[in-house]
Amino acid sequence: MENSTTNSAESIHAENQELNPHGGSGSGKCPFMQGAITTTETSVTDWWPNTLNLDILHQQDSKTNPLGADFDYQEELKKLDVEALKKDVHEFMTDSQDWWPADWGHYGGLMIRMAWHSAGSYRLADGRGGGGTGNQRFAPLNSWPDNVSLDKARRLLWPIKKKYGNKVSWADLIILAGTIAYENMGLKSYGFAFGRTDIWHPEKDVYWGAEKEWLAPSDERYDNVDKPDTMENPLASVQMGLIYVNPEGVNGKSDPLKTALQIRETFKRMAMNDEETVALTAGGHTVGKTHGNGDASILGADPESADVDEQGLGWSNPTKSGKGRYTVTSGLEGAWTTHPTKWDNGFFEMLYNHEWELRKSPAGATQWEPVSIKEEDKPVDVEDLTTRLNPMMTDADMAMRMDPIYNEISLKFKDDFDAFSDAFARAWFKLTHRDLGPKDRWFGPDVPQEDLIWQDPIPKGNNDYNVDAVKAKIASTDLSISELVSTAWDSARTYRGSDFRGGTNGARIRLAPQNAWEANEPTQLQKVLEVLEPIAAEFNISVADTIVLAGNVGVEKAIKNSGMNISVPYTSGRGDATQEMTDVESFESLEPLADGYRNYQKKEYVVSPEEMLLDKTQLLGLTAAEMTVLVGGMRVIGTNFGGTKHGVFTENEGALTNDFFVNLTDMVYEWKSQKDGTYQIKNRHTGEVKYTATRIDLVFGSNSILRAYSELYAQDDSKERFVTDFVAAWTKVMNANRFDI
Repeated sequence: MENSTTNSAESIHAENQELNPHGGSGSGKCPFMQGAITTTETSVTDWWPNTLNLDILHQQDSKTNPLGADFDYQEELKKLDVEALKKDVHEFMTDSQDWWPADWGHYGGLMIRMAWHSAGSYRLADGRGGGGTGNQRFAPLNSWPDNVSLDKARRLLWPIKKKYGNKVSWADLIILAGTIAYENMGLKSYGFAFGRTDIWHPEKDVYWGAEKEWLAPSDERYDNVDKPDTMENPLASVQMGLIYVNPEGVNGKSDPLKTALQIRETFKRMAMNDEETVALTAGGHTVGKTHGNGDASILGADPESADVDEQGLGWSNPTKSGKGRYTVTSGLEGAWTTHPTKWDNGFFEMLYNHEWELRKSPAGATQWEPVSIKEEDKPVDVEDLTTRLNPMMTDADMAMRMDPIYNEISLKFKDDFDAFSDAFARAWFKLTHRDLGPKDRWFGPDVPQEDLIWQDPIPKGNNDYNVDAVKAKIASTDLSISELVSTAWDSARTYRGSDFRGGTNGARIRLAPQNAWEANEPTQLQKVLEVLEPIAAEFNISVADTIVLAGNVGVEKAIKNSGMNISVPYTSGRGDATQEMTDVESFESLEPLADGYRNYQKKEYVVSPEEMLLDKTQLLGLTAAEMTVLVGGMRVIGTNFGGTKHGVFTENEGALTNDFFVNLTDMVYEWKSQKDGTYQIKNRHTGEVKYTATRIDLVFGSNSILRAYSELYAQDDSKERFVTDFVAAWTKVMNANRFDI
């Protein structure tokens, strides 16, 4: 299908050329912008593809947020009439609109799919994706092949969003709509929490895969597609543009047992165990249907590619009405159960009470249909309630029966509907809330009282103690500045702004698995904890608070060593998690494989060390300038992993000076690479090796943007500014997971 956008752009450029007879060599180009605003043109940085791209640190810049820096969503939520909103969403479910009619007069299936695909993009490895930001409104998610027609779902919800305005975010409303849909069809939900804050720009920092085409064969993201655990990290879905697995089978070839292996790995990477996987698969397919009654190849452009007259909608369908019974999304066609608008045990009854064979949908997709079935057991047509049609199953559905482990769980649920309903309600709640963070971020009357291990629960800490007395006790110990600062940093650096996990609160650095991570230098960590834990007990405060105070004491000592006297801000009240409160397996994903702040890298990776530094920085919520000042300060304090001297560009290690930047930018030195991947910094005149460095150290002088920051901090008038900026960035990291303040 010819792209009308391109044709329109060409005619506009031709018109501009006519109006500008002096157009010169830029024939056919807009005389003002030269096409530079659109994505079809080469950007400035495309000329240098190997340049370190700092854009990951500038995503969701405050300038993209029209609500301003003073907007506080938690405060807006306090004004929300939750019961009125829930009532409106319940009524909406059966208020079918002519422009996009509801299947069987109920929008439940569509709303559940929208919420599911919003939350289901989450992956455990880096905490990115998920439904916590309303990212489904933007590319690429708004135009993923697996999200066909979800543009209609969000547009159907617009009147409700319009009515409640900023008192409810799109992110919350999308997940709420799916939850209310289940309640409206008979499920007793486990609960619901508001608190998801909208973004206003695509999340370009999320890596969705290296493929250059939608639905490229899944072999491209596996070392061996027959071994699902070889899928490239941090990815979880099997193909570009899918939320989970291919419903037609691995690479579109039906084999339920092979599909089961991909399902198990994919759901594991999305933080789900086998029972949760079966519950979600069956519960998601208890209601609603798939859509493939037409030719998928003739659908129009996706929302991001469609012309302006589509007004943000996509996939226009010229097949008859293009909606209702003639809707095309996945290409598969049919409902799973006899009563697709009712929460019941129909999925398991249908799956086990019939034998199944492979057939083709009207759109040509491979699906399973019953060999024989009574007429009364078939679901009715979405428009003509007097006509009954065959149900269907996907390859993933058949895996629930054919895989031995899934089959055992499925049979248990088939025979115990209450157990299935409870398991699904809990799994749905986890699916839709796991990236919302700790309960301190949650709001609403339906927040469950139960603490769940995947929420990383942390008890409240003590605020009533003499901070100065604790600091004095710590300062009197034999712990070095490096040990104090490194331990606090290691405790804090696990924080991920993607799903709000990790950080200092909870002091999980003293628990498995963190206390054994190589990056945490277990021997040194144990030495520090043996000193700090008795101090925490003496003052009746948490180890978490004590670790942070110790880090602050170390920083303040380093500041005094530089000749200044600046205190580090501190907020008490952290609590200590227990081992029983800690999901060891899920915390494994937070292990630092590299930490440029401490010049640590576990092994060589395809990704460069400086790119891994940017990824860590983005997850910590830091800017490029904050990253720069922290790295420079950590080097001169002497916090390198293992005590190496790479990047310690100072003669006064242990003092918080701007020496790192002064010496990095001093042209008396030249830099020479070594066979082991490190660098020597030599005096140009004497040939003396003055310092050694890693790529992480030198990128602050080689990258033009980072060099600009480095030069700022190297200036003679920046000595105090450097220290105050370091303290501000340090405090930001120490408080990153303090959602209670």
